[in-house]
Amino acid sequence: MDQHNMDRKPGWPDNVGIQAIELIFPSQYVDQKELEEFDGVSEGKYTIGLGQSKMGFCTDREDINSLCLTVVTCLLERNSIDHASIGRLEVGTETIIDKSKSVKSVLMKIFEEHGNYSIEGIDTTNACYGGTAALFNAISWIESSAWDGRLAIVVAADIALYAKGNARPTGGAGAVAMLIGPEAPLIFDRGLRSTYMRHVYDFYKPNLESEYPVVDGKLSIQCYLSALDNCYQMYCEKADKIMPDKNQSLWNVNCFDSILFHSPYCKLVQKSLGRLVLNDFVRAQKAGSKDSYAGLEKFSDVKLEDTYFDKEIEKEFLVFSKGCFQDKTEPNLFLANQIGNMYTPSLYGGLVSLLIMKPVNVLAGSRIGLFSYGSGLASSFYSIRVSSNSSIGSKLDSLVKSLSHIQGQLESRKKVSPEEFSKILEHREKNHHLAPYTPSAPVADLFLGTWYLKHVDEKHRRDYERVPLSS
Repeated sequence: MDQHNMDRKPGWPDNVGIQAIELIFPSQYVDQKELEEFDGVSEGKYTIGLGQSKMGFCTDREDINSLCLTVVTCLLERNSIDHASIGRLEVGTETIIDKSKSVKSVLMKIFEEHGNYSIEGIDTTNACYGGTAALFNAISWIESSAWDGRLAIVVAADIALYAKGNARPTGGAGAVAMLIGPEAPLIFDRGLRSTYMRHVYDFYKPNLESEYPVVDGKLSIQCYLSALDNCYQMYCEKADKIMPDKNQSLWNVNCFDSILFHSPYCKLVQKSLGRLVLNDFVRAQKAGSKDSYAGLEKFSDVKLEDTYFDKEIEKEFLVFSKGCFQDKTEPNLFLANQIGNMYTPSLYGGLVSLLIMKPVNVLAGSRIGLFSYGSGLASSFYSIRVSSNSSIGSKLDSLVKSLSHIQGQLESRKKVSPEEFSKILEHREKNHHLAPYTPSAPVADLFLGTWYLKHVDEKHRRDYERVPLSS
């Protein structure tokens, strides 16, 4: 008997992963092409240069608490989940409105009404990585001696806002809630996770009176790509040992059916896929592999740390990896293109995009690679297997069908002019953390079923109400 089986405790849960998933986003957006004209920048700077089409944003009626209340309520209702079946609830966010009280504690409002006060978990914060850390915590809980047989919910939510300037079009907002448990249709690969962390100031929020970050743009890109290099190399080294692919001399991008990335903006993701191919190329050269990289031989002596801003290498590998990008990554950028950077939900918005863009029969049995990044910095690369088991297959079909409303909801959003968008953000900036305060944006503009901020009293206590499910 091997050590793994000897250590396996009775009742160890199998196929732990995502049983259900829900995504919500703001009911209004600004068109990036119109924003280019309003900002007086060159045509295509946001739409082609960044790869963005539309950007969702919140009025003063929505804050981090209301986003999370909405997405958890929708997850429970849409999937008919018993409130008593939840034993852990964690929130990953960098949108902080209180230095002490967690968003998770606000979410207990949903469960208290059903008599469930016994739910572990609190908030996790590190830029865009918090949702992934919360997800790993939930999986670890289910696979531990502390697990009591109930399910976990992981929430990733943020409102991404920037001051006027070059960074503003890379904003966005949204929330994702995931139901985590055994015998799931989306299964996390055990033992196949790599993590890379460092102390840097690439993006941070030192001013607690402002929603806006401090950003070192060039350093941020370098940190993102460096983290990607390190995480991917460590993952591949583990994969080569744990599950070598008979069709490949080394584990590489061809071993994945889909590859998802944290998406600050879509163009960076395309460059990141090319970056993985560059990593594969460098590993193949060092190992003397016969894998074909026709036309790239002149880069055989390249050092990855010297290539972060090498335009020639970037262009060559973008061209070489174009087909791979179109097949494995481009479909996953649908929501990022339509909503913008959601921070912690960004990577999981990519997962939702994949689930709604590809047929269930194509998804079944596939393997998904995921790269999560949060400035400061924290990053991980891990993988998910989509079940091909017929008994779990119906669960996959149900999961995908539960997301069928998203396309119609995107199309029903209200388009706001750049002028009005700018005024709304100015109003939000002016009244940020003000108390007492009553929001002024129309409730009628919100989607049905949305939780919203009703009032903040003189002690900063926030009161929320919900838009009825039917008009």
